[in-house]
Formats: sequence, C-alpha cells, structure tokens
Amino acid sequence: MPFLSGLRQSSIELSPHSRAGLMNAASSRFGRTHCWILTLIVILSNALALAQDAAPPTTESKPKADAIFIHANIYTGVPANSQFSSVLREEAIAVRGDRIQAVGKNVEIEKLKGPQTQVIDLGGHFVMPGFNDAHMHLADAGLQKLNVDLIGVKTLDEFRNRLLAKVETAKPGEWILGGGWDETLWPVKTLPNRWDLDEVSGGHPVFLDRVDGHLAVANTRALQLASITIASKDPQGGQVDRDENGQPTGILRDTATQAVRGVIPRSTHEMRQHGIEAALADLAEHGVTSAQDYSPDWENFQIYEQLEREGKLTARISEWLPFDDSIEDLKSKRDSHPQSDLTLHTGMLKGFMDGSLGGHTAALLEPYADDPKTSGLPRYEAAKLNEMAKDRVLAGFQLGFHAIGDRGVQMALDAFAEAEKAVREQKVKAPNGGDDFRLRIEHAQVTMPAQIARFKELKVIASMQPSHLLTDMRWATDRLGPKRAATSYAWAAFLNKGVTLAFGTDYPVEPVAPFRGLYAAVTRKSENGKQEFFPEQKLTMDQAIAAYTTGSAFAEFEEKEKGKLVAGMLADFVVLDRDVTAASPEKELATKVLRTVVGGKTVYEAK
Repeated sequence: MPFLSGLRQSSIELSPHSRAGLMNAASSRFGRTHCWILTLIVILSNALALAQDAAPPTTESKPKADAIFIHANIYTGVPANSQFSSVLREEAIAVRGDRIQAVGKNVEIEKLKGPQTQVIDLGGHFVMPGFNDAHMHLADAGLQKLNVDLIGVKTLDEFRNRLLAKVETAKPGEWILGGGWDETLWPVKTLPNRWDLDEVSGGHPVFLDRVDGHLAVANTRALQLASITIASKDPQGGQVDRDENGQPTGILRDTATQAVRGVIPRSTHEMRQHGIEAALADLAEHGVTSAQDYSPDWENFQIYEQLEREGKLTARISEWLPFDDSIEDLKSKRDSHPQSDLTLHTGMLKGFMDGSLGGHTAALLEPYADDPKTSGLPRYEAAKLNEMAKDRVLAGFQLGFHAIGDRGVQMALDAFAEAEKAVREQKVKAPNGGDDFRLRIEHAQVTMPAQIARFKELKVIASMQPSHLLTDMRWATDRLGPKRAATSYAWAAFLNKGVTLAFGTDYPVEPVAPFRGLYAAVTRKSENGKQEFFPEQKLTMDQAIAAYTTGSAFAEFEEKEKGKLVAGMLADFVVLDRDVTAASPEKELATKVLRTVVGGKTVYEAK
C-alpha cells in the first residue's frame, strides 16, 4: 500500500501527454510485459485516487472544532423518521467559526476536539434552535425601560403613583414619557384622561402610551404644546377623544398621537443606546437570538451598527423600514449596509392598515359588538395603498402590513394581489432573487375563512404573536361578538390551509419571553388556566416551536441560515432548564434559559 500510495501521488501529477511519453519509453526499454505492468499500476493508482476523493473524510481528517457542547438533549428541528419522535434528537454540537460544524452523538463529536477546543458540558439539558422573534420594537422597549414603566398597573391610583414618582425626580419642565398601561386590568375599566394626569404632573408635559402602542393619554400641558384644541380636526386613521363639550380628553388614538410625538424633544444618542443595550440583554436572557425589528428612527439603526462594530450586538437584527418613506430614501437606507451581513441588515417595509383591537381602532368589516358606533380606523384609501404597494414591490422590497381587524386584513390582501400581478407582468425578482416576495401580514388577529384561503393563494405569511391572546382573551369576545371571535387568532386554521406561520411577541407590547407564546399556542388558556379561548385553534408544541424558528427564518428569507441545528447552519441555539416538548403546559411558563449562544459565542449564561 505505501508503494501504491507513492505511485498514486506521482501519477496524479502527470498530464495525459506525459503519461503517454512514459508508456512509450517503458515499451522501448522494458518490453511489452513490463509496459502492461506499469499500465496496470497507473490504472490501480488512479482508481485509488478516485475512491479516496469520493469517500467522505473521516472525523479525524476534519478540522478541529472551536467549541463542542456535549451531554445535551438536542432538539434539532429536523423531522424524524420515527414513530417515537417527530423531531430528530442528538447529543452534542461542534462549532467552528460562527457555524455548526457537526451535530451527533457525544463520542462522534468529541473526536473533533483539538488542543484549543473549548468543551462545554450541558449536563443533559434541553437544547433547541434560538428563538427568532418575528415582530418586535427593540428601541421602544429600551426607552420604556428608562421612562415610566406602567406595565401591569392594577388601578388608576397605582398608575398615578408611578407617574408621580418620576415627576419628583425630573428636571423642571422636562417631558415625562412612558407606557404599558392597560385599563382593562383595572376594577373600573375606564380610560384615564388628561385631568387624571394634571393632578400629579406638577406642570410637566406628560405623554403615556397604552400597552398596544395605538392609543395614548396626554396631559393638558402636552396638548397645549401640540396645539390640540377644541377646534382640532381628526387626522386620517386617528381620533382625538372629546367630552360632551367637545374638549379633548387627552386620549389620542393612532395617527392622532403624531401631533404630540412631533413636539417631544428627541432622546439623546446616549439614552437611546443605553435603552437598546438594556433591551438586548432582555432578549439574550430569554433565548431570543434573532429579532425582526421595527424601530423606525434611523438613528436606532446607526446605534445597532455601532454596537456591531464594538462586538456588543448580541442578537441578529433584521431592521424594517417605514412603508410610507419615499422609494429613493428606502433604497438609500437599504444600500447603506450590506444585505449579506447576517448579523445586521435592513429588511421588509412596515405599513399600518389599522390600529388595535383593545383601543377599538382595528378596522373591522362590521361594527364593534361593544361599541356599534365605530368599525375602527383604516389608515389608507384603497387606491393609494394599492399603488404604493405595487411601486415598492417593483422596487424589490418585501412588504409587511400591520392588520388586526378583518377589514385591515382585506385591505392588505387586496394590495398584495395588485403588487403580485405587477411583479408577474414585469418579471421582477424578490429580494433573494427568487419569485416569492414573501409578503406578510403582521398580527392577522381577526380573519374570515375566505381570507385565510386568500393567504394561501397569494403565498402570504401570517406573522402572529400568540402571547397577545393571553391579554386579549379577557375582552376579545366583547369587542367582536362570539361569531367573529370564533375565527380570530386562528393559528391552526392557517397551518391547516398550508399558510406559513411566523411567531413573535410584539415586545414591549408583550414581554419578550417566548415561553408565554408557546404556552398560549398549545393551550389557548389564560396564564392561571381558568379561561380558555376557542381551543380548536390550538397547535402542537412542535408546530409552535417551528413557527418561532423555521417559520420566522423563512419570513425573512433566511431559512438556509438558521432555524435548525444541523451542520452548516449558524450556531444560534439556547439551553433550557426543561424539555418544553415534555413539560406540562402550566410548567412551560416557568421555563428558564440557562445559556444563549449566537454565532457559537455565549451571550447569556444564567448565574
């Protein structure tokens, strides 16, 4: 064998012309017998070379791993051909660079250990692909952490006390900002008004967002600075609430909030960065390795770029751009950062069809059951929306439309149909060079069966947030009536029709913890287990995890990069304190993240 190996090495370096010369020389010197021997040797050596080239390299011949994670219960996300399990399980992961080198049994992966390889023993814990949150507002979450946090306040008095605590430490005349309040949690479920705020605001202008972000309350000073008076007219897609005398109450719905937002001083760069870093830490602690984000102020994206340069960007971010911006501005922003950067890049265009169900601003085809005077607030005239959608898709952009009510969903579907028609006629390619633009509807909470069929026909992705149901089930049936409620939050109906589901949280509207979403998806019960909402729309745990991983990756054109734990994919995964596929539903809510890994690097480890 050493002799043949040596001949193989020399023979494969000879050109056909040289080999012919060698054979002629051999024929003249050694005679025909020796020629045949040499010919046989050349043939055998070439055959050996081909066999060795075709054979897979042995484990010993592979480059050594930078890190290996052993003794784990690895949920790969790959369907298993077994009656005992629906998803393939493995024991260990090898990481080289920022990608998975191999996944397999402990004994196989340990062969990839080299002198410099880091070895992490996971002690049998459950490992799964990192959560890819398909819908969030990272910068808003960060600023909310730095301002008045009203999440979970149970009474108007508690609301006012938190506001007063901020007022007492604020500089004279400083704006007091914050959000997260939800009046449906209060004993008296009445919206706060400007006079409630005036009593504790000490002359400061105050502006506080409701938990859904589509309604806010401002005090009298803030209304004055924004020139909102008894004579003010409601903008398209917005409403200024008024008392019986026509005076603004301080409640501003959807686009009516823009008048106040326009006079609020901009947050400083340092404050924004501090908030974003706090929000990123929240993501890492909850196992979120990828975020599809809408933080539309461009300065936020520039902060992400700065954090990436400094090695502090601990989650992958696909940053959405405002649908209403000019195509020239959108192209400029898209081209300012490489689309090939898997850590940070711009993504789809975010547009708003309507508001929120909680604030009675989601656009419905029929009036609200608990307020027949209104059917919500659509944001666009159909003709203008359709033209804008067509132009932007033809410019190569993916679109994602916020649509909560069934009228908002219909507006989005109609606009997408027009855009798809234009794309086919002009043979324009999608952002990934393919034919599927992966148009998305964000939320899609209130739908009719015929609309779900249209999702399938147009290949529209349903980007949904199951944790919203934990909040909304208290009052959703009141808003919609039982008939419409029965076909709302219809996760199973979408999947059964073959529609791609992508799950997220809408952070900070809901906590970023994905385990609340998994719990909601598989139980459709309140967190205390006492209320259930149309259980026929429940998902299996495997389906819910897929929506949070492979579905979300597909929704951002990155299903070849992440969402599964297989060789060649990005090394983004989380280690949990329990197997969520085996835990009882009530225990899923208590799931803790032990380790979060992004690109092979640990960005969070539980203390």
